[in-house]
Amino acid sequence: MPALEDNLARLQELLARHAAGPVLNRIAGEDRPAASGRTFRTESPVDGSPIAEVARSGAEDVDAAARAARAAFPEWAAMDGARRRDLLHRIADAIEARAEEIALLECWDTGQAWRFMSKAALRGAENFRFFADRAPSARDGLALPSPTLMNITGRVPIGPVGVITPWNTPFMLSTWKIAPALAAGCTVVHKPAEFSPITARLLVEIAEEAGLPPGVLNLVNGIGEEAGVALTEHPDIRAIAFVGESRTGSQIMAQGAPTLKRVHLELGGKNPVIVFADADLDRALDAVVFMIYSLNGERCTSSSRLLIERTIAEDFVARLTERVRRLKVGHPLDPATEVGPLIHPVHREKVCSYFRIAREEGATIAAGGRAIEGPGCYVEPTLLTGARPEMRIAQEEIFGPVLTVIPFDSEEEAIGIANGTRYGLTAYVWTSDLTRGFRVTDRLEAGMIWVNSENVRHLPTPFGGVKASGIGRDGGDYSFDFYMEHKHVGFATGRHPIPRLGA
Repeated sequence: MPALEDNLARLQELLARHAAGPVLNRIAGEDRPAASGRTFRTESPVDGSPIAEVARSGAEDVDAAARAARAAFPEWAAMDGARRRDLLHRIADAIEARAEEIALLECWDTGQAWRFMSKAALRGAENFRFFADRAPSARDGLALPSPTLMNITGRVPIGPVGVITPWNTPFMLSTWKIAPALAAGCTVVHKPAEFSPITARLLVEIAEEAGLPPGVLNLVNGIGEEAGVALTEHPDIRAIAFVGESRTGSQIMAQGAPTLKRVHLELGGKNPVIVFADADLDRALDAVVFMIYSLNGERCTSSSRLLIERTIAEDFVARLTERVRRLKVGHPLDPATEVGPLIHPVHREKVCSYFRIAREEGATIAAGGRAIEGPGCYVEPTLLTGARPEMRIAQEEIFGPVLTVIPFDSEEEAIGIANGTRYGLTAYVWTSDLTRGFRVTDRLEAGMIWVNSENVRHLPTPFGGVKASGIGRDGGDYSFDFYMEHKHVGFATGRHPIPRLGA
């Protein structure tokens, strides 16, 4: 594994290549500045140093990208599925070949630790391979005969779609949305988060170098309130796939309503991990620490509420506190770092505001609870104990390395606490009682639940939440259900009687 010094040296080479000039839009295979000429600056959360000037697009730029996607759609949609499969595999090959480059840039762009980002690009390649292999059968349907008709169903791509991606693990999440859209035969306008635009540009370059026709994947940078709104309102965009905050997801639904857009919303979470006294407590402890403090706690599936059975709470929390205090916070390009800086000063202030809220609500800060002085957006990994379910620290998505501990006395109480938020993305249950596992998972209000496991993604399974955590599912054919329309054709099999009106 490369040392910190080696990673930094390689990073400087990459920044000189990718961020020396403005980061431009890519529309119909051409580099374009914003029509207004405006730009915005991105800075590294590691030390606040400038990374790049980025095109600050508006409605005119989004319109150009949407028209390019519309123009490229007929030929791309008509392409044989096997050809699309081969092309997407070439994109996956190129992603793998440039995985280190992607990871280094993403670490600097987002503050995520190298130990996690070094695998994120490979997961992006895996996403392309998975959906590439499904491209030849994407349009398949069913034969549903009736007494008088042979009914045939099939699927067709919905048309040009908009993809709006977040700043946490942005490359991997971009491929998660874009790969199935391309495999289905859709064309794409991608608007990445303004905090982390670098690897989105890299993805479109990789795709076009692999042979993706111009206009099939278009990149428009900008601010959500400007470029994002223009994309969600554009009449040529048939659907919007969005990953981000629940409040923004609600706004996107409203913005797309006049044009009756289909929306897929992967939103926030306040996910519980429930640890019963009969669990394998050593493994449960490892999973609890991993699922909140990895990726800086900046992920929607993090288990940010620990619901712990009271009979084991004191010992378990003591061990947990010691682990949290030993977490290594440091430079994201240091292979030993476990927690890096948060994405942006504004987000750091939001996370730190919950330390004050915790004290005001009467909770205890058992570990951490402070911003780390010096350059960069570093925050101490934090553990909050003595919490009650109704506290804000137990209800609101903090989206940082902050874990709230809530004890419970019974299975019924644990289920009530777990379901007692507006969110319903994931839940994690630790117990050695199989029947309890079935009972509890049946009653939990969450789109995804893991029993005796951390979050382990299996791409054919559905990914998504309920309540304020989202609408729709990613993964396998569930993705195609979003990016494609079902079509029915009925062929008469004989001369069945037709009512003769007015005869």
